Amino acid sequence: MTNRQGPDRRQVLKLSAATALATASGPLLSRAAYAAGGGTGPRHGLSVFGDLKYGPDFTHFDYVNPDAPEGGTFNFQAPYWSFNQNVLTYNTFNSFILKGDAPPRMELCFDTLMVRAYDEPDAVYGLVAESVEVSEDGNRFIFNLRPEAKFHDGSKLTAEDVAFSMLLLKEHGHPNISQPMRVLTDAEVLDEHRVALQFDGTQSRNYPLGVAAGYPIFSKRYYTAYDFEQSTLTPPLSSGPYKVGKHAVGRFVEYHKVNDYWANDLPVLRGQKNFQIVRVEFFRERQVAFEAFKKGTVRYREEFSSKNWATEYNFPAVEDGRVVTKVFPDGRPSGAQGWFLNTRRDKFKDPRVREALGYAFDFEWSNKNLFYDLYQRTQSYFENSKMKAEGVPQGAELALLEPYRDQLPEAVFGEPVTPPVSDGSGFDRGLLRQANELLREAGYTRDGSNLVGPDGKPFTIEFLNNTTSFERIVNPFIKNLKRLGVDATFRVVDGAQYQARLNEFDFDIASRRFAFSATLSDPIREYWTTRSASVPGSSNLAGISDPVIDALTDKVLAAQSKEEMVTAARAIDRVLRAGYYWIPQWYKNTHSVAIWDMFGFPPEPPKYFFPVEDLWWIDPEKAKIIEDAG
Repeated sequence: MTNRQGPDRRQVLKLSAATALATASGPLLSRAAYAAGGGTGPRHGLSVFGDLKYGPDFTHFDYVNPDAPEGGTFNFQAPYWSFNQNVLTYNTFNSFILKGDAPPRMELCFDTLMVRAYDEPDAVYGLVAESVEVSEDGNRFIFNLRPEAKFHDGSKLTAEDVAFSMLLLKEHGHPNISQPMRVLTDAEVLDEHRVALQFDGTQSRNYPLGVAAGYPIFSKRYYTAYDFEQSTLTPPLSSGPYKVGKHAVGRFVEYHKVNDYWANDLPVLRGQKNFQIVRVEFFRERQVAFEAFKKGTVRYREEFSSKNWATEYNFPAVEDGRVVTKVFPDGRPSGAQGWFLNTRRDKFKDPRVREALGYAFDFEWSNKNLFYDLYQRTQSYFENSKMKAEGVPQGAELALLEPYRDQLPEAVFGEPVTPPVSDGSGFDRGLLRQANELLREAGYTRDGSNLVGPDGKPFTIEFLNNTTSFERIVNPFIKNLKRLGVDATFRVVDGAQYQARLNEFDFDIASRRFAFSATLSDPIREYWTTRSASVPGSSNLAGISDPVIDALTDKVLAAQSKEEMVTAARAIDRVLRAGYYWIPQWYKNTHSVAIWDMFGFPPEPPKYFFPVEDLWWIDPEKAKIIEDAG
């Protein structure tokens, strides 16, 4: 079972160290960072640390079927989402602000300057921007726009719209957009089809690429007439391959393909966006969603319940071959999945208390009895990647940590902190004794069966969730916490309330998964740096605020090579893990997928993303068999 979404972050630097890092970061962002070729002339693509895989004359990405048939409906429950999107319900189509709950995949409706190549760790290629020019210092990006770009109402998409969009998002966008965009100082219209984005020199190498490939372009005319900051169920004017079609709040939303979409024949989109309709389904409970899949109401399902995967795929459609199960590799960092402890609350401020709570979760018992041994224990914030800290810090990694030795726990300089391994009994007395001792050292005492804190109040904890499916996992955990004297409870709230409480940091413990890209960029500041700890809606659920992590984050983002970035990430990983800001959960480096056997898909999925709705297609022969049988 896996929760999908979001971010998490930490604290600030001593003034002298911060000044040194800010000064150093400018020269590091030289033009040489952005792919081979030299000079400042127009380029068809950008990459952070090396050559581009695809040349100027490429016709399509290698991981697509350029001749994929088009048409049909792809309906599913979204396995991942971003910003204010909610997988359980929605009440707005504005997906890029904090207010409201938007449906996943609203991004299908909006064009971007460039798009990611999912078989490269960070490369981007031109969509609205036919080419891009980068200044020698790496702080100014001039995008040359395609004159044929247009919005769905036929109006031109111009440099005015791009500049307007970037500044609008910087001022009013969701915190996970607006906070990193502090490094954007200006968006300048040079002419109708040329726009310059100016950065302040403190940005990471990767961030301008993320802005170009990830941020939507809005119509200036439309959002001059309509308030961007308001939630609305009026579908917005957009320019992307899809637009909002039929929808019923809380039930479904359809994205209909724009048949005269201006970019249909571009190499960056060939073989993609093959479905005529992408329909996102909404269910309040996972079991209800599973029943809908069994009936064929939903035709694609990525399974996150180990119990379902191990025991429930035996219904008639599986037995007669209409439904098939498949496992696809996932080459991305698996990220940080766990129960995040809200250190803004006094009861979680002592790291000994946070460490003690982790001893009460028996992963080994859970994996055997609840997960059918399908998972591995998450240990790192960068699990399943080279950025995971291992062994004793040495060489360049040790050199990064050494200046902060007097500010760090000694554990940072040994083997990285890992979750305890239990005896698998579900009630490991040895681990609970260690937890008891840590709580005693932190000033907690027993009053009968209750644990009482230094403030004289009983120690209470509420696990907040938006689905009852986690209850079978949390209840054994709660049982062990009660053995320690902790009054722990599990509370389920509806999807909108859950997101609102996370936005306002109104929780004790919340379960989330945060996944990171292979090349780290400025948005990581929203996961673990001081500036995001108090920003509503940020991904810093734990409220991490530590000047050392702020300093190390600057080191990551100023890295001159992939090796330097990996080294600094390992150092951050050590410090985060030694802070016990979370109780790590579990992961697997695969996608477990069940489908009604009517789809075609490329033989090898791209390593760095798994956007099925972009890359798959309806196989007419298979679909006919399914329809005839059903």
